[in-house]
Amino acid sequence: MKPIAWQALLVDGYEPLRRAQPVFRRMPRDPRCQLCRSPFGGVGGKLLAVMGRRPSRKNPNLCQYCFDHLPSGGIEVDIGVMFADMRSSTKLGEEVSATEFSNRINAFYATATEVLVDHDAVVDKLIGDEVMALFFKGFAGPEYRRRTALAAIDLAAAIDPADIAVGVGANAGIAYVGNVGSGSVTDFTALGDAVNLAARLQSLAAPGEVVLASDLYDLVAGDHPGARRQRVEIRGHIEPVDVAVIGR
Repeated sequence: MKPIAWQALLVDGYEPLRRAQPVFRRMPRDPRCQLCRSPFGGVGGKLLAVMGRRPSRKNPNLCQYCFDHLPSGGIEVDIGVMFADMRSSTKLGEEVSATEFSNRINAFYATATEVLVDHDAVVDKLIGDEVMALFFKGFAGPEYRRRTALAAIDLAAAIDPADIAVGVGANAGIAYVGNVGSGSVTDFTALGDAVNLAARLQSLAAPGEVVLASDLYDLVAGDHPGARRQRVEIRGHIEPVDVAVIGR
């Protein structure tokens, strides 16, 4: 396979990758490559590792095969961004055993990943008690912005609040997407104000709430009426931001 151009991958939809994803996502088991969804664990992971689809040493969230075919640098492109964060995880860690805490985190990761993959997101980060996901036209289709909002709402609904308290935030806008870093360590991710704002919106969400940028909510308002429209101050932003808050 020739190196993939960023435009073809993120915007146009790279056809060989689109064909591979439905096949690989059915093979056991997680964790998986962010792009092609090939498994790293289980029998599937052992089989595909022989074909070069093992975790990359430079970015373990991608398989070596996909990483080797990504171009250097990146591009500015319109994307959807979603963050979900466990609330009071420090307090939870004090109240339960380390094993139980790990089980809660892993359950959160598993549920979030399942919901996000169903919406054709790229699960960018699983860090500590937080999940970050990206939505591109080339992966999620022309309605990638709407799918960002739907994924945020569905993720919050999929988490049992009696077990895990989660706040979710989502935004869309222009970001720099590509390989970030240098030398022996690089990371496929997104950077920019659109990403930072999504993280800020997530921090505003109470347990069980979803905070969407107002223009994202407009895309799903017909299916999810009744959100609270607000204008909020965001640290680092000169002007207030219009949001919609969806509670349980």
